[in-house]
Amino acid sequence: MSTILPSIASPADLHELSDEQLVQLAQEMRDELVRVLSIRPAHFASNLGVVELCLALHLTFDFRKDRLIWDTGHQIYPHKLITGRYPQFETIRTRGGLMGYPNPHESLYDLFMTGHAGCSVSCALGLKVGDELLDHGDRHSVAVIGDGALPSGIVFEALNNAAGLGKKLLVILNDNKMSICARVGGLGRCLDRARLTSFYQGSMRNLHDLLAKVPLLGNMANQAIDQLRDGLKASLTGGMLFEELGFRYIGPVDGHDLPSLRRWLRDVKDQEGPVLLHVLSEKGHGVAQASEDPVTYHTPPVFEKVGPERTIVSFRRGGSKAYTDAASSAIYQALERDPKVAVITAAMCQGNKLEKVRTDFPKRFFDTGICESHAVAFAAGLAKAGARPIVAIYSTFLQRAFDQLFQEVALQNLPVTFCLDRGGLTGPDGPTHHGVFDTVYLRLFPNFVVMAPGDELDVAPMLRFALSQQSPVSLRYPKASLEKVERGLAPVELGQAEVHEWGDDGVLVAYGSLFPTCVKAAEALRQEGLSIGVINARFAKPLDRQTLLRAVEDLPLVITVEEGTLEGGFGSALLEAANSAGLDSRHIVRLGIPDRFVEHAERPELLAELGLDVQGICRTVRSAVGLGVSHPEGVGRALKK
Repeated sequence: MSTILPSIASPADLHELSDEQLVQLAQEMRDELVRVLSIRPAHFASNLGVVELCLALHLTFDFRKDRLIWDTGHQIYPHKLITGRYPQFETIRTRGGLMGYPNPHESLYDLFMTGHAGCSVSCALGLKVGDELLDHGDRHSVAVIGDGALPSGIVFEALNNAAGLGKKLLVILNDNKMSICARVGGLGRCLDRARLTSFYQGSMRNLHDLLAKVPLLGNMANQAIDQLRDGLKASLTGGMLFEELGFRYIGPVDGHDLPSLRRWLRDVKDQEGPVLLHVLSEKGHGVAQASEDPVTYHTPPVFEKVGPERTIVSFRRGGSKAYTDAASSAIYQALERDPKVAVITAAMCQGNKLEKVRTDFPKRFFDTGICESHAVAFAAGLAKAGARPIVAIYSTFLQRAFDQLFQEVALQNLPVTFCLDRGGLTGPDGPTHHGVFDTVYLRLFPNFVVMAPGDELDVAPMLRFALSQQSPVSLRYPKASLEKVERGLAPVELGQAEVHEWGDDGVLVAYGSLFPTCVKAAEALRQEGLSIGVINARFAKPLDRQTLLRAVEDLPLVITVEEGTLEGGFGSALLEAANSAGLDSRHIVRLGIPDRFVEHAERPELLAELGLDVQGICRTVRSAVGLGVSHPEGVGRALKK
């Protein structure tokens, strides 16, 4: 049971603790992480790995005025525990509770709502320069970035700019040899060399101290040691990479040795110019199973129970398969069928469930790391060479490659297929991760085919269709359990919707994952006397004008339903088409994500809140025809007036 953690109302309270009490506090923080994960899924291994680093930072700096940004933000839990949010910690990732990422609305210690990797150095540099411009006093600016996020292009843009400006900036590289999956690429190998030379900093410091006691050697010997230092960094640590960029490189240091971390942070705190402190940590530290398998324990299922020695015994596992399973199976089958097909992911092999693809087709599987812009341009090169690349990526992360979608893919009209997982509301991950904008920004581009499977039965045929096209194609699917509408499945043809049933009183036009929900809503309304049809739109671009405009022209009510933003989304596409055809569109009603950022909660909770569940769709239909719930009779006559 925690005894110290409940007493920490703010980081100022940490200074009252002895070294022994700080060690106990670190363990209590890990115990609390384990306890919460016995209640609900949450980010786990990454948070276990930064407990000591979090404590050391708050003991060294005063982040009521100094600046701290945690890159990506999924390792924010220890920070929340000691910045006044321990009493609410059990609510994390629940509706109305704490967010699982930094959130300025929760605390002055959170500066940005971060959820995408790589932007911390840029923001920290901007804060430093802004504080100086506005004469906010001598504020320190610190960015904590992981080795998985380090290869992101924006990171090197920021490092280059920071070195050029020469501002006092501390970048802490939290090196745990992991992204969400194991890190990839040459930069990771460079950092691995540093792990082999942990003696480096201590050896250099001892040599300098020794020379200081031998005055006859003077500056010449110190210069020789500096040259030796640079040589060692170049050959052993990889630190010269950062020094050549203009940073003072220090490390590697042990990220779980709290006293040592505090000493290093005190040493670098007042150094002028940009500094990079290389901290070695272990993802999952303190929980054996999490450290041994940090991929599974990044965001694992809920624990069944916890043993007396803080070891996880088992998971509570659900039995239903998700859309991600159907998509990964279809991708695997595509690789089996066609040797030209290749798969690209941006550090999300596990999230996209591509482990079997990686194992069985290693020469045609490419993990670029957290480098979405590169992934899309790389795919364009593959397509230009004659391959058929599939870019498997989360909707929220694809927007990081907007320019490459435009210039390298759409403008060249290259046959790149985009499988957009998490298309729609992602639940507890919240506004940084909801994939609600892809339909809008993809349908902007000429040459793009933009589509969404309505249910499980659509997934594999749509991927086969996409790979048969000679232009870029995207298909989006949700973070949700598979649903299926039993029917005689219509073949997937370019720009053709699937009419599930026609209705005399109106029609629900579903784009994507809410097709089964619309079918259930139509069935419920039928019991009330309403004849409401359902169309599985399948395509947002090209739009099935013949079918959909017929509905607009012939029916008294057309309701579009989409799990994406209404601003420029599928419903807007239908309004544009109706306007171009000179049709009255006043009876078109659009359902989708409103023009605001949606907070975190379970997906069913969010759908209900937004009127996108069965009950919400039924309410919209009833409201649209001007009838109350208790007066369904005569609806058809009312609609036709």
